[in-house]
Amino acid sequence: MGPVEIGALSIVLVVALIYAGLYVPVALGVVSVLGVWLMRDRIDLAINLLTLAVGDSVADYNFATIPLFMMMGLIVSRVGIGRDVYDVANDTFRRVRGGLGIATVAANALFASVTGSSIASASVFTRVSLPEMRRLAYGKRFCVGVVAGSSVLGMLIPPSVMMIIYAFVAEQSVGHMFLAGVIPGVLLAVAFAVGIVAMAHLAPRFVGGTLPDDTAPRLGLREKARMLGPVVLLVLAVLGGIYGGVVTATEAGALGALGALGIGLWRRRLSRSSLWEVFVETGYVSATLLFLIITANMYSRMLGVAGLPTLFSEWLAGMKFGLGELMALYVLVLIVLGTVLDTASIILIAAPLFMPAVVAFGGDLVWFGVVTVIGAEIGLLTPPLGLSVFTVKSAINDPTISLGDIFTGALPFATIMLLVLVIVIAFPALSLALI
Repeated sequence: MGPVEIGALSIVLVVALIYAGLYVPVALGVVSVLGVWLMRDRIDLAINLLTLAVGDSVADYNFATIPLFMMMGLIVSRVGIGRDVYDVANDTFRRVRGGLGIATVAANALFASVTGSSIASASVFTRVSLPEMRRLAYGKRFCVGVVAGSSVLGMLIPPSVMMIIYAFVAEQSVGHMFLAGVIPGVLLAVAFAVGIVAMAHLAPRFVGGTLPDDTAPRLGLREKARMLGPVVLLVLAVLGGIYGGVVTATEAGALGALGALGIGLWRRRLSRSSLWEVFVETGYVSATLLFLIITANMYSRMLGVAGLPTLFSEWLAGMKFGLGELMALYVLVLIVLGTVLDTASIILIAAPLFMPAVVAFGGDLVWFGVVTVIGAEIGLLTPPLGLSVFTVKSAINDPTISLGDIFTGALPFATIMLLVLVIVIAFPALSLALI
């Protein structure tokens, strides 16, 4: 077999190994080494590929952004900021039909601006908003669906860890990627809210719910300001610092982690044991992501040796595809991969294969990154491996709610995401307007 055939076979082999249950980075690393070995008939070249991938992938100072923002998000989720944000949103939308669902979306959108993690959002709001919605007789599938669906905003609204990963893969500015996610992120949150109102009128039995007692005390402006103050300060420090050119993305991550730590100590909601748990979880998640980045870099290099990205671009040109057809094919690939892979794996595997073709067709790589993140996010809500769905399931202690209930409840939100994705593809200016 020639290099092209080996490269094509490697794609099939990676997918087969992942579906068989092999850990994604292990599958990528093993197939990469075997691929180079078969193409060059030299094991030392395959080992050298591994060495170069380790050095070139994560030795960069900018990769410190990932653990720093991850630490900030974990601290914020532990000090009760998510509860405060939800209480303010709940007070604001309490008289709207489906208002608790809208409050969950609004709280997730604001919470995402200081965590950058969908998993953290799903875990927090499962515990915060789900009991309140169930108390007011909202449908159980709607309750878990809106929590899982709105949690994906953490992948898009800056500071998003997935945007950071894509920026490294595509060699784009992290600050530009953050800016590009703002308008699509707000658009997706608004679309979720509109969808909830529509569902409340068109499918009232699915949404359920009763309006709360209007005699209950309302939050005053001073109380709302006190509860939202920490979030606003973190957003101004982190995103304002990046966009204002005061700090780099890595420095902003350190500033955000320090600010979150200061808020936790000031509120006396961080003990030594909980802080140690944050450090351990930060290390675990960061090591997992960086290992995945290393092996994905190996795989990209192996495909480059095979010449597959270039041949793929030439094949697309020969098919006389336009950019629209290319993006339709890409979205289909993202959705299919989303049935078995997590978001980071999808970005690291699929994006490098399509990037040369996108550039050849005149597409912008920053805009392509937003499309990639939204498309990969849909996989968080689709079976069999919807990570947000499994996070919600693991965070609740209710045997009456099955995984099938959560997937069913999340389906309308996955559909809304697909519609927003089509809009973002059709109007690239939505992603590029702030850059």
